[in-house]
Amino acid sequence: MNETIRELLGRVGGLPVPVTELTDEADLYAAGLSSFASVQVMLAIEEAFDIEFPDSLLNRKSFASIKAIEETVAQIIKSREAA
Repeated sequence: MNETIRELLGRVGGLPVPVTELTDEADLYAAGLSSFASVQVMLAIEEAFDIEFPDSLLNRKSFASIKAIEETVAQIIKSREAA
């Protein structure tokens, strides 16, 4: 999952630094992720993982770092499987 998220960030995140230089905990907004780019990342993640972000998780915190995105995606997948 981490590798896919990193690939998507590199492709649609518009970051001025290579994703390979970021730790999983690095603040993506401090690294240059814009609000517009975060929407592009969200759409790419939804497509890649065949999920839909619920409104409750559409916030800055969910996209603050690679680790946060990974945890959010895992939470969505887990809740979908439990349903």
